[in-house]
Amino acid sequence: MQAVFVLFVMLLGVSYGVETYCDGRRDGAQCYGALGGTVDIQLMDNTSEINRYQLLKSSLKILDVRKNTVISNTIRERAHFPSNGTFRINKLNRTDSGNYSLQTFDSDGKSSDERILQLFIEAPVSSVLLDPECLSQGEMRVSCSSEGGDSPQYSWTLDGRTLTDAELFSGNNESNIITLKQHVSGHLVCSVRNNVSDVSKEERISTCGFIFINCTSVNGKQISGWVYEANNTLCIKPTTVPKQTATSKETAVVSNKNPTKIKPFNQTVSSDNPWYITEEDDQEVTYAHVIITKCQRKDAEQRAEAEVEYGQIKFSSNRR
Repeated sequence: MQAVFVLFVMLLGVSYGVETYCDGRRDGAQCYGALGGTVDIQLMDNTSEINRYQLLKSSLKILDVRKNTVISNTIRERAHFPSNGTFRINKLNRTDSGNYSLQTFDSDGKSSDERILQLFIEAPVSSVLLDPECLSQGEMRVSCSSEGGDSPQYSWTLDGRTLTDAELFSGNNESNIITLKQHVSGHLVCSVRNNVSDVSKEERISTCGFIFINCTSVNGKQISGWVYEANNTLCIKPTTVPKQTATSKETAVVSNKNPTKIKPFNQTVSSDNPWYITEEDDQEVTYAHVIITKCQRKDAEQRAEAEVEYGQIKFSSNRR
C-alpha cells in the first residue's frame, strides 16, 4: 500500500555565501553569521565624532581606529571597517564565534564607553528530505530531516496553512516527525530554519487508500472504523439465494367448489392445471384424495406423462 506523491523542492537562500546583518549598537546584542558567509555588524552611527575606538575579541585587540584611520586590523585579509561604522567579516569560520567588546576613548585617551556583543557562527541548512510512510491503520508518518544545519527548527503547513489538531494524529508543528490522520491530503510543506538560513520542501500527498465505514455486517455486527478500501470485505450485502424448484411428487386436495366436469378414468392429468370433482345429479361429494406423479421417460422421443391414482369416492344417497 503506497500513497502517490508529486515532489516539489524549494530552497531559500542556502549557500556558503550567505550574508547576515546585526545591530551591535546596543549593549548585549546577539549576532549570527553563516559558516563560510559574511556578517555586517553595525557598531556606531557616526565615527567622525569619536576620537578613538577599539574592537576586542576575548581581550584580544583585532581592530584599532584613531580619527577614522585604521591603526591595526588583525584579520584584514577578510575583514574591513568602512567609514559608515559597520564592521564586515567575510569567510566566517567557527573561531569567529565569541564575545566582542567595543571600547571608545575621548581626546585625553580615557575610556568613555564600552559595549559587549556576542557573535554566533552557524552552519546553514543545505537541504531537506521528506520521508512519508503509510502505517497499518491508514495514518501517514512523515519525517523531515535536514543536512548541514546547526540548531534546526521545524514547522509544517498544509495547503498554505498551519496543520491543525484535527489533522495530526501525533506530533506537532514544531517536531521533525509527524503522523497525519487517515483523511489528510494536499500540499504538505516542511520548513527548516535556523538563525542564518531557511529551507523548505513540499510534497503533494494523498491518503493511504483507507476509507471510513459505519455499517452493519452480514452477521449483524455493527462495524465502524478505517479499513483499506482495496481489501474491504466488510458490509457486503448477501447474495439472494434462488428459490428451490417444485418436487416431482405433489398431493392435491379435491374441492367441491367451482364445479367442472370430472375427468374420465385412464385420462392423463397435468399437475400444472388444478381440476375439481363436483356434485352431479345433486349428489354431495364426501371426499377425494388424488396422488399425482410424473412418469419416467421410456425413450428420448416419448414425452413425459403424469400417472393418476384414484382413491375411493363416496356419494350419499340423500338429495339436498
